[in-house]
Amino acid sequence: MTRLFFLLFIGAFLHAQPFVEDQKKIKNFYDTSLLEGQSYEWLDYLSNRIGSRLSGSLGAERAVAWTKSVLDSLGLDRVYLQPVKVPKWVRGSKEFARIETAPGVTFNVPITALGGSVATPSVGLKAAVVEVQGIEDLAALGREKIEGKIVFYNRPMQANLISTFQAYSGCVDQRYDGAREASEYGAVGVIVRSMNLRLDDLPHTGSMSYGDQPVYKRVPAAAISTNAAEKLSYLLKLEPNLKFLFRQQCKTYPDVWSSNVIGEIKGSTFPNEIIVVGGHLDSWDLGDGAHDDGAGVVQSMEVLRLFKATGYKPKRTIRVVLFMNEENGLRGGNAYADSALQNNEAHIFALESDAGGFTPRGFSFTCADEEFAQVESWKPLFKPYLIHYFEKGGSGADVRPLKNKYNVLAGLRPDSQRYFDHHHAENDTFDAVNKRELELGAATMTSLVYLYDKYGLVLPRTNSFAR
Repeated sequence: MTRLFFLLFIGAFLHAQPFVEDQKKIKNFYDTSLLEGQSYEWLDYLSNRIGSRLSGSLGAERAVAWTKSVLDSLGLDRVYLQPVKVPKWVRGSKEFARIETAPGVTFNVPITALGGSVATPSVGLKAAVVEVQGIEDLAALGREKIEGKIVFYNRPMQANLISTFQAYSGCVDQRYDGAREASEYGAVGVIVRSMNLRLDDLPHTGSMSYGDQPVYKRVPAAAISTNAAEKLSYLLKLEPNLKFLFRQQCKTYPDVWSSNVIGEIKGSTFPNEIIVVGGHLDSWDLGDGAHDDGAGVVQSMEVLRLFKATGYKPKRTIRVVLFMNEENGLRGGNAYADSALQNNEAHIFALESDAGGFTPRGFSFTCADEEFAQVESWKPLFKPYLIHYFEKGGSGADVRPLKNKYNVLAGLRPDSQRYFDHHHAENDTFDAVNKRELELGAATMTSLVYLYDKYGLVLPRTNSFAR
């Protein structure tokens, strides 16, 4: 009996050893990030010295050069640029809008052109307004009630949904497809309620698309602030024949060349198995893109710095990818995935941070059930840091093209309740990011990358990159 007890004790002790080692390593990541992290300092430079980074802009190219220089300074095994052709859309001079309830009775309201929109006439566009709650209302109204008017999409984000990303998904179609759909019924322009859960005076931009619609059918589209949307809706009830005027001078130019920025630490044991961590380097042009996605960029860079600073030598190749053009084209993510396919690279895991620099809560995963079971076994390692959210479903737009039959994709999930207060608006600025929250996110990402590097995948690979 004594011998049996001894053997059971030794077996349990040996089984627990990796867990203890992992606890120590993860604590070291958090300690190093919180006591001597670089992510906040980097974000300060990216936000305040470079600023907005819309694809095709000077700011975007300055960001490419600067982030490459930072990665060069970390002593990585390889740092390089991956060329990618991106769209070039320019906002032009500041937009103007007003509501006219009667001749001489007007109210100025805040608007911003949607990314990719055409311009209004130089003197502006003035027309009557028809309010709808979504694209599905257009068919019910028909051409007779829409032709010659400005369509006002006023469906708000659903406030009783705890997941603000779910609320965003429930109404973003009116921003992306609204102009194309409305023009088919003869609308001359489109105004969209900003994707924002609070009432304020900040219009939120974002991408929109005309699809393959002929140029002559394309109508200008702008976002209106939530306060202004409430006011316009109220005034329409009092005066259904009011007029709305808006003016914007945006323009689309031919595509230009830009780059993804890539740095890597070569794996010591399985160098051909690649783990990616990244965010998107481009941003919209209203603020400085601190949350979307400057935070994800600097957190991803910090993952590799933390490995170097703590002396961790990865078994697999760890690659940071700073993607260009997530906001209005996904050209960078697609170019990276195409290159990986052509080079027959084996990407076993990819993690993206693109949900702001708020307090980390956990991760979402796109993976097989067997792989998710391994993830859940790691939850106790994260509990001391209040990381509890481990769910299947979703990763990130830029890493999504890497998905294949065997690998795992993940997205960092910070607390999202304040994210859409800043998303695509002029208050997405450095001062809205909390240093401690940003650093906690960087350490959380590093810990998950470390675990995938140490333990790899559960399911055996049958090939290297079969989608």
